[in-house]
Amino acid sequence: METILIVGGRPETLVKAKALGLRVVFLQHRDRMMPSYAETADALFMIDYTDWEITRPLVDAIHAVYKFTKVISLGEQAMETVGRINDRFGLGGTPEAVSTLYKDKLLMRQHLAEQGIASVSAAEVSSATDIEEFGRLHGYPVVLKPIDNTASRGVVIIERAEDVTPVWAEAVGLRGREDLVLGQFFPVDRYLVEEYLDGPEYSVESFSFDGLHSIVAITEKYTIGVVESAHALPARLTPEMDAEVADYVRSFHTAMGLRDGVAHTEIKITSKGPRVIESHDRLCGERILDLVINAYEIDLEQYACAAPFGLMPVLPERPVAARAAATTFFRAEPGVVTGYKGTEEVLEDPDLIELDFFVKPGDRVVEVVDNFDRSGQVIVTGPDTATAAATADRLAALITVETLPEPRP
Repeated sequence: METILIVGGRPETLVKAKALGLRVVFLQHRDRMMPSYAETADALFMIDYTDWEITRPLVDAIHAVYKFTKVISLGEQAMETVGRINDRFGLGGTPEAVSTLYKDKLLMRQHLAEQGIASVSAAEVSSATDIEEFGRLHGYPVVLKPIDNTASRGVVIIERAEDVTPVWAEAVGLRGREDLVLGQFFPVDRYLVEEYLDGPEYSVESFSFDGLHSIVAITEKYTIGVVESAHALPARLTPEMDAEVADYVRSFHTAMGLRDGVAHTEIKITSKGPRVIESHDRLCGERILDLVINAYEIDLEQYACAAPFGLMPVLPERPVAARAAATTFFRAEPGVVTGYKGTEEVLEDPDLIELDFFVKPGDRVVEVVDNFDRSGQVIVTGPDTATAAATADRLAALITVETLPEPRP
């Protein structure tokens, strides 16, 4: 029996690995532990896997006992640790240096410039003056974002020079915050500023096989400000633009040094052509995985477990969708959640895949400033992208998350 080491992530990943006949050894952080992990894993270890000095000796002992031959994670916070384990035991897979390029947004920009891949100018900033100087050189709008974070946290589009000082003051206020969701994994520290990219936004889901990059899906992405509001696939692109995006993303992953595994890449189709916003050598979030499964009948999570052992066939360079799928997120007014309205009609819709609430009665809802602040989503299928997207929007509009304003102190 082959043994796989999985670091962090979803219970579903373990279930899919077990279904492939693999022995599963699992590392999980205390703050993310759930009973279902113990029910599924063959061996379970609770540790802060983001701390390599603690993790290294434990992994050495686990390898001596269980002889795992592959290691994966589908969670962004674990990718550098997985790279270190690959390097330490010569397991193949993505090395630490490549995972770091995907995780560090400034390093990614610098590396793309060195490799001659079309990108945008970016610089680390430590003051409002630094941002203003960048704006003078490159013009406005500019984008301010943490160098290493997630879910659009701390990302701000600065439209004018006069907005820089208040935006910077609010941005640095995120540093040291202990109340942020997943803040133990993604503390806000360094910032970068980069040129603003015009044009519509997309995400590209891919899987790489020994340097061959299969572009599985291109997904339309919609935002309110910087917060994601909806996704739909397959993207409604001309065949020529679809091919251009696929070729650009393949060239991007080759330049980054990615050879194996799943990746999620966010791009814009700008007036100058496709340009990368950011990319990750891990599974897509936002339930895009479920959109891909329903439209393409390809489970990227299953592939992540199976492909290292040769248990699944290599995917074609550009799979063809059998149908379409979409998701739309809904929001609530700030306050304390008291209940929901509209669920009955949504649950009766034949095209519904799932209605997913992120909040429950008694939870506190705040103004939406990043992806963590949304209240839920509907996930649907349809015969084509336009129909699926319209269905998702219609069903999301039926849902009301009822709240009561919090009493003023």
